[in-house]
Amino acid sequence: MKLFALNASGEYGERLAGRLGIALGAHEEREFEDGEFKIRALEDVAGERVAVCQSLAADGRQSVSDKIVRLLFFCGALRDAGAASIAVVAPYFAFGRKDRRTQPRDPIGTSYIARLLEAMHVDAIATLDPHNLAAFENAFRGTKIVIDTAPLFAEHFAPVAAAAARVVALAPDAGGVKRARAFADQLEKRAKRSVELAFIEKHRSGGRVTGELFAGDVAGAVVIVYDDMIASGTTLARAAAACGERGASAVHAAAAHALLAEGAARTLDAAGLASLVVTDSVADAERRCAALVSVGVDVLETAALVAPVLGAAISGGGFQVGS
Repeated sequence: MKLFALNASGEYGERLAGRLGIALGAHEEREFEDGEFKIRALEDVAGERVAVCQSLAADGRQSVSDKIVRLLFFCGALRDAGAASIAVVAPYFAFGRKDRRTQPRDPIGTSYIARLLEAMHVDAIATLDPHNLAAFENAFRGTKIVIDTAPLFAEHFAPVAAAAARVVALAPDAGGVKRARAFADQLEKRAKRSVELAFIEKHRSGGRVTGELFAGDVAGAVVIVYDDMIASGTTLARAAAACGERGASAVHAAAAHALLAEGAARTLDAAGLASLVVTDSVADAERRCAALVSVGVDVLETAALVAPVLGAAISGGGFQVGS
């Protein structure tokens, strides 16, 4: 088995390689003056099972599209070089929001990215907390390796939950109720106490968020708002405000993917959060979170979750060679 990490995800790749007990494969990414690039492995991959790490969140140097194209080119070059099978490790998987058509002629981004990867003969895709699990699994014909971060967050929040009079896991929209329930179940096991569930109604259309329904009782409770991603921060801020209005004693927030677009830090600083916890699925999550001033932030490492699942799937023949 060989593991490569493209430059934008090099640090994550090093952590993952360390957990797998292997050396990270050598590769080249060379930039041309007009914005094009060359990308290739610098070691033999013929007959090898290969994994490629590339998180697909935009950063200050590469857009989402840049990262997807580099990943596709690298996977294509690996297959041309004789790799027996290819698994992509995308801690954050882009375009997950558009998983169905809500208006005429809407794109379905999850499906299109899946087709592009399949065109490069990628056999397996591993990711953390996809936005819509069913849509993600249905989009790919190859092996899907989905890693749930709920146990990691539950371990972090167990001392908080154990010390609180009441604890509520809150989904900031109805679509996240299953995710919040899974987190609550994990938290109950670790804190050895009951964890209640609540959710807020949310509708988004044309960039405008509406919905007033609040289901659950948070008065006097420690609330943990649990979501899959933070982009603008408005969803978490809205949830925190609603909990504060209903008498919550403290509101924490947790989300796997710290995208934190421009202005998100200001929004979250003003939300009155007791803490914010994210993972390292976005390569520069710590830098993005450093912009927050009034909220304490923890960035949890996920390589320990990904490595055993990926290693078992690859070394045990857990995915089939593409056609």
